[in-house]
Amino acid sequence: MNSHPLTSKRPAGHPVLLIAGILCMSMALRAPITGVPPLTGMIREQLGLSATAAGMLITLPLLAFAVVSLFAAGLARRHGLERSLFAAMLLVAAGIVVRTLGPAWSLFLGTVVIGAGIAIGNVLLPSLLKRDFPQQVAGLTSAYVLTMSLAAGLASAIAIPLAGLSDATWRFSSGCLLVVPVLSALLWLPQLANHTAPAASTAHAPHGPRLWRSALAWQVTLFLGINSFVFYVGVSWLPAILRDAGYTAERAGALHGLLQLMSAVPALFLPPVVRRLKDQRGAAFCSAAASFVAFAGLIVAPGWATLWIVLMGLGTGGGIILGLAFVGLRASHAQQAAALSGMAQCVGYLFAASGPALAGTLHDTQGDWSLALALCAVLCLAMAATGLYAGRAIQIGQYRDAALKAVRPGFSTSAPAARARRSPARRS
Repeated sequence: MNSHPLTSKRPAGHPVLLIAGILCMSMALRAPITGVPPLTGMIREQLGLSATAAGMLITLPLLAFAVVSLFAAGLARRHGLERSLFAAMLLVAAGIVVRTLGPAWSLFLGTVVIGAGIAIGNVLLPSLLKRDFPQQVAGLTSAYVLTMSLAAGLASAIAIPLAGLSDATWRFSSGCLLVVPVLSALLWLPQLANHTAPAASTAHAPHGPRLWRSALAWQVTLFLGINSFVFYVGVSWLPAILRDAGYTAERAGALHGLLQLMSAVPALFLPPVVRRLKDQRGAAFCSAAASFVAFAGLIVAPGWATLWIVLMGLGTGGGIILGLAFVGLRASHAQQAAALSGMAQCVGYLFAASGPALAGTLHDTQGDWSLALALCAVLCLAMAATGLYAGRAIQIGQYRDAALKAVRPGFSTSAPAARARRSPARRS
């Protein structure tokens, strides 16, 4: 009997080595992108790019995340999680090499390839955690988000100093990031021995159509998507917003770094808090509320920007952790988690990709940032409401029975179904 690569438990191995591989891989899921914005001025000057073309260096990875996310779960079903994640690191490494070759076309092509590799990792890591560490989903999700955020902040901080070490400037700085996916791939090599061949009967996705009709799946998707939208608006435009508010370029850059740093902080305290709660509704609401206060504060009191940026980092960082944890907690098994992750990240990143461009358009139309910030604040309110649904301790397979029970108090089904309803969803 063939076992399925997304639902079968891996053979006994070295969990410490596996966790080390996961954490190192998480470093490659953001650093190759965040290391570029500080170099944008050099890139534009050397390649003669317009502001719109330079802005595509942020938009293209998000679009790649959205498109490739749809196919990542199918890739894992055909080739296994271990091989698919290894291929993701090879794609990121290849993209970095292509990006640093020289001409503008290679810059954009390499950026797309990097985005494709990151998308596969984004989708499949939650599924791997669901399969191999089902009781530690929230804790390990926080660990890899923390590692990812710290690596992102470090890549941003050292980009300019590295560029000054070589005549190749931005190409050298960008090329130095190659060490991250290469090291990740090397650490992942032992996991390839645990690869499980997929069964022929499970080569195609059985969950896709049903999942896209699930209200709970859409609640998870919207929570993650809205959080990604407001986060990338902040990451893309915060320096410009602060400079228009009267801050110096140096101070605006420092506060931009503070945003990335604070987005990593929730990973330090959120997991133990979540484990003590019967569900994640309160945590999701508070995360969205913090982001709402941050965007509203930047409108009414920009002089308190440090406070608002701390809240923005805590809110969006907590939202990322909760959104990714929801993928594992709301799915009933690893195969469904991979499909849900692909759905949530496809829709979420399509939505997020529109954020920076839309915010820029609103600024050009309005003449200031107030309308763009107000839009983000309103979306945070919608995110808070969505979090109250996505944060319930229920799994997608149980959603229909729970909904029927809510509208029909006397509702009952077969004995097995009744026993399933009496068993609470696993919490981590």
